[in-house]
Amino acid sequence: MPTKFATVDEYIATFPPATKKALNEIRSTIRKAAPKAEEVISYNIPAFRLDGMLVWYAGYKEHIGLYPRPDVIQVFKKELTSYKLSKGTIQFPLDHPLPIDLITRIVKYRVTENQAAAKTKPAAAKSKSSGAKSKPAPAKTKPASKTSPEKKIKNKIGN
Repeated sequence: MPTKFATVDEYIATFPPATKKALNEIRSTIRKAAPKAEEVISYNIPAFRLDGMLVWYAGYKEHIGLYPRPDVIQVFKKELTSYKLSKGTIQFPLDHPLPIDLITRIVKYRVTENQAAAKTKPAAAKSKSSGAKSKPAPAKTKPASKTSPEKKIKNKIGN
């Protein structure tokens, strides 16, 4: 059974030194770009959350994966031509320096996206996403029937 990580430090500790170094570097870059973001484990990989999920990142044998959402990859597509991309993933090879400036701009773009989305959400959705518990809606009840149970039965059987 795969390891279920409780913290980002636990996750990073499982990698060889070169990967640890790159993971710590991307972690630090994201923290600087989004200082108010909360660091979490999501989908069993490190991530940052601020008004919703910002970005995820992960370590692999030969690269670091950054998962900023598909629309972001389209926005930065011209600057990402030297990296392997998929719909929602950017792969930064371990044998090259991380593009700190580009990662910073991607994260700041995501912060702006999330903040704009948070402003357009109704108040109820905001309280829900902030972890505040709301009271369940009262159960709907039918008004009491004026027809007696005996009359209902007679009506059904046709008497």
